[in-house]
Amino acid sequence: MSKPIIKTVNLGKNYLIRHQSNAPRYRALRDEIAGRFKDLGRRVTGGKVRDDDASRETFWALKDINLEIEKGDVVGIIGRNGAGKSTLLKVLSRITEPSTGRIELRGRVASLLEVGTGFHPELTGRENIYLNGAILGMTRQEIKRKFDEIVEFAEVEKFLDTPVKRYSSGMYVRLAFAVAAHLEPEILIVDEVLAVGDVQFQKKCLGKMGDVSAGEGRTVLFVSHNMSAVQALCKKGLYLKKGEIVSRGEIAPVIGEYMREFRASKDNDGELAVKIIPGVYIDKLSFTPNHATSGDDIDYQLILRSTEDTRLDYVMFQIYSASGQRVAVMDLRRTVPTELKSGEPYQISGTIKSLSLVPGEYSVAVWVANHDHQHEVTDLEVLTIDDCEARNGLVPISPQHRGMLELQYNVEHSPAIEFHAQGERSQ
Repeated sequence: MSKPIIKTVNLGKNYLIRHQSNAPRYRALRDEIAGRFKDLGRRVTGGKVRDDDASRETFWALKDINLEIEKGDVVGIIGRNGAGKSTLLKVLSRITEPSTGRIELRGRVASLLEVGTGFHPELTGRENIYLNGAILGMTRQEIKRKFDEIVEFAEVEKFLDTPVKRYSSGMYVRLAFAVAAHLEPEILIVDEVLAVGDVQFQKKCLGKMGDVSAGEGRTVLFVSHNMSAVQALCKKGLYLKKGEIVSRGEIAPVIGEYMREFRASKDNDGELAVKIIPGVYIDKLSFTPNHATSGDDIDYQLILRSTEDTRLDYVMFQIYSASGQRVAVMDLRRTVPTELKSGEPYQISGTIKSLSLVPGEYSVAVWVANHDHQHEVTDLEVLTIDDCEARNGLVPISPQHRGMLELQYNVEHSPAIEFHAQGERSQ
């Protein structure tokens, strides 16, 4: 039996958090100097020295992570913000040292964790391709053989000899992903950073990750809040919560457990303060009624806020089933372009006519885009749909056998007398 390509044993990562309950949030230089002189005087006279570090707390970002990932596995890592997903990827990428435990990696690792990671801003795109290849242990000839594929995939040929510090975030990510995916690492690690790219490029990246795993037998670790993308790409899943593994195994049941826990813990007051793209926040998302009957009209309200004058080109709602499948999209592009003024809330509201979903619970995401950024924030709200009244005196079959849509229809039935008579004549 072959050894796993990634193995962790009792892996943990902690950080020391300092609390200063009695100290002001801001200390001027004169206050700091005066305080030090007072401490010196107290030491000389035997008095008590002040303790700015009166309280220290150890925060475990990861705790007792035991993993075995086989070659060729595509693993989706999911969880709420702060669950430890990005920390785990940084530790596996050897960007951050673990506090406890050990890691065994059997292969070269290429990671795409944050915009800016792995590239030297002063070097050109061309130079960074060769630099990253060298870091992965590839020879110049190996990099040269893959060079044209990387440039074509990234679509940055015109700017290849421009320092990457002048690239937009989208260009940066396109080149970074192209390098990471094409320079033949045995392990490819990708965080939510792909959300910076445009929609077509995201599809291209997901397709490439599928090719890398299925066609080339390489291992992919993929972190995303987009359950639809995770389910489409990944065969296995890992659900993290507060730095610990809650669930692992086949991707569908792992996503199902994550969604169930999310719905159980969600406070449905609709009040938010969620950053969706740089400078733009979602302050509120609500649906009325939130607990609706299939076929009801549902009112919605979205309140956006920007920290600077911003133009939005696209706004969409996306509705996902408990398994992470996208079942409906509400495209609000007819209401935009939208001009957001700095500090002023902007409201988008209206009515969804006859939301005829089968009974169940659905999570709602919001997707926005402007000329520089586009991003989707998932799990913002939960919609609960109850069964509609029985039609024609018949009790509907159970929801799991009814697909996604609750069709509104009429039915008539009677003996086909004319057809029967014609059949008799034809004999």
